Amino acid sequence: MATTMQSAERQLIFIPGPGMGHIVAAVEVAKLILNRESRLSITFLLIKDSQVDQYIHSLQISANQRLRFINLPEVELEPGSSTKLPPLLASQHINRHKPLVREALLAITKSEETRVAGFIIDMFCINMIDVANDFKIPSYLFFTSSSAFLSMWLFFQSLTDDHGEDITEFKNSDKEFLIPGFVNPVPAKVMPSMMLDKNGGSELVVSSARRIRETRGVFINTFQELESTAIKDLSDSSGKIPPIYPIGPIINLNTESENPDSIISWLDKQPSSSVLFLCFGSQGSFIEAQIKHLATALESSGRRFLWSLRWRKPDKKAAETTDSTSPDEILPKGFLKRTSGIGKVIGWASQVAVLAHPAIGGFVSHCGWNSILESLWFGVPTAAWPLAAEQQANAFQMVVEMGMAIEIKMDYRNDINDEIVVGAGEIERAIDRLMADEDADGMKKKVKDMREKSSRALMEGGSSYRFLGCLIHDIMHNTMPQGS
Repeated sequence: MATTMQSAERQLIFIPGPGMGHIVAAVEVAKLILNRESRLSITFLLIKDSQVDQYIHSLQISANQRLRFINLPEVELEPGSSTKLPPLLASQHINRHKPLVREALLAITKSEETRVAGFIIDMFCINMIDVANDFKIPSYLFFTSSSAFLSMWLFFQSLTDDHGEDITEFKNSDKEFLIPGFVNPVPAKVMPSMMLDKNGGSELVVSSARRIRETRGVFINTFQELESTAIKDLSDSSGKIPPIYPIGPIINLNTESENPDSIISWLDKQPSSSVLFLCFGSQGSFIEAQIKHLATALESSGRRFLWSLRWRKPDKKAAETTDSTSPDEILPKGFLKRTSGIGKVIGWASQVAVLAHPAIGGFVSHCGWNSILESLWFGVPTAAWPLAAEQQANAFQMVVEMGMAIEIKMDYRNDINDEIVVGAGEIERAIDRLMADEDADGMKKKVKDMREKSSRALMEGGSSYRFLGCLIHDIMHNTMPQGS
């Protein structure tokens, strides 16, 4: 990466969505592109997100002349916006950055040495296409969920626009859908709540899907061997969907130093494949009643466990979580003492570093797409316990479509206004099945096989390696003249 910005022949502008998962994946994609094409440079335009400030700071320290990070000025939330749905609020907040992105892009394109070949937009920043269009720059979408979920998204947009359906009527129904990219009928109960929301959520989902069709191409954090059916269906759309580039799995593997020594040293003392790891993402949390049932299941199972515990206090909204600094106050009385010989309760942990440890034999996950890819990369079998967003659809894909996970509760929703509590017995049965030595349904073998395929996809000659080459070839033919 020694080429200077001045001598680079093409530049990409990347706008990642807010949130750690989106930004980390975007940076890893940028590194892949730069390592493959020495004539490219990439500039990130970053929307302020206090939860990732430390990570952004580390990026800026390691930046170079081919990989730059520009912080956009902070934009205040719109008055009265706190009453809106979080996804609607986030979308409107991102849209308020358009003038700032336009100004930054104008400054970049004024340079006679800089020719912008593409505008890469996160799935949550889709309306930034307007800015790219103003400068006559082709847009590419970076889709951080699965190909199957992209297919679902576009299916419901078509159902609305081409067939006049009101998809919000399917909420809480027993309706099943034959969706391209899925082999089995997909029940409405695993659709994202946002997709079926009557208060603006569904409208936002549909309008975003329309805009996806405007892009020059969509590159996805997945790989052909994992989602062959969905990728084929998206690619065979007769031009109705932009070209699809599955270039994953995109995983940040440089996280070994992020975990406290106490976690790794504890894992080092456990037998191989003996520990159940429970982690529900950076935002995943439970109410007290659910935590007590989960603790009871863990204790009763007698399995070794490492539990990244986060909970919601009774007076807090769903999005406000607290780390497990004082787990005694939320766990059953005496739980920590009784399980001290087999378990460890922790706060935040680097999920990748834990999954990479040979002591880990099973993973209870919220089924965020990044978490699924990480578990497959390390060959760790998963029990699906989705909480929100598209996680129920991901769980359906893993459990029903692929047979590479077992179900705890596939249609569970972490809604503070109406939260179902999964009983200890149901949880314990899933844990026992996940951690059992036998592999009656072949699930563990499938996961092990996919581990090999995921690494081969990224190697020279692998499917994702080839698709990345095709993407770069397209980008290198998109050079705009200067001074737009």
